Amino acid sequence: MESTFTFPQVAAHWKEDKRQYVKKATYAIYLQLLNNYILPAFGGDTPPDETAIQSFVNRMLADGYSIKTVKDTLLVLKMVLRHGTKLGAWPHIEYTIHFPTQVEKKSAPQALSKADQHRLQEYLRKNFSFRGLGVRICLHTGMRIGEICALQWKDLDINAGVIHVTKTVERIYIVDGDHREYSLDIDSPKTASSIRDIPISKDLMVIIRPLRKICPGEYYVISNADTPCEPRYYRDWFKKLLRELNITPVRFHALRHSFATRCIESRCDYKTVSAILGHSSISTTLDLYVHPGIDDKKRVIERMVKGLQ
Repeated sequence: MESTFTFPQVAAHWKEDKRQYVKKATYAIYLQLLNNYILPAFGGDTPPDETAIQSFVNRMLADGYSIKTVKDTLLVLKMVLRHGTKLGAWPHIEYTIHFPTQVEKKSAPQALSKADQHRLQEYLRKNFSFRGLGVRICLHTGMRIGEICALQWKDLDINAGVIHVTKTVERIYIVDGDHREYSLDIDSPKTASSIRDIPISKDLMVIIRPLRKICPGEYYVISNADTPCEPRYYRDWFKKLLRELNITPVRFHALRHSFATRCIESRCDYKTVSAILGHSSISTTLDLYVHPGIDDKKRVIERMVKGLQ
């Protein structure tokens, strides 16, 4: 079958088609992978075969890209190849890609130490600010930064005693050739499990209840205005705060990890912790936060032996 489409032409057609069906943030990631990795490697007229794709994977790994980045890139490539088949540009292309047998060592999620967390919480308790309230909410709920930035006062249900997490805010960069598009997007979370209700702790309720009565429901919590705070600005503010308090530098996401870590340390039910975090599967929570030590293993074995007796 002789095609009238080149590989770049199929990729361009796929881009326009895909734009209709995915969120802006996802579309931006797809474009980045396509323009930065795929098209520079496979910019010729014909689609790559299995040998070319395997060589491409080997080069990316040799250049230091993570297996996750490589697999995400392959996912986009696969979608483009399938789109080419759908257009009649080429027949269905089958390929099998091999990855190195060594497993990437996963580092433990970065969390605040108990001492640093206590120091941070004490400072925020004595020095109120709406941005500081956002940090306190993170430490009590494990919410993501985009969810915190999108949180409005009307989402804080004082009567039910819960926070309704229904949206997230992201700064989207769509770069495609000469086209540059930047926007602050407020949208529903990426997965259904991220839409959730989180109970408000008694400590948080003491702070939130009087504020909820006087702050307009449409206002965003950490900006206390009718426009949200951008996540990048909030990250910068948090970084500066840690520096001023002489607390070990961590990313804002460490607040979420700190919440989960404290829950696991307190022997909380894993499934409930997973639901509060908005993980799509309890296995995600277990992989990230549950790492039994030698004492845990000894306790399990002794309990098993005792059961037999």
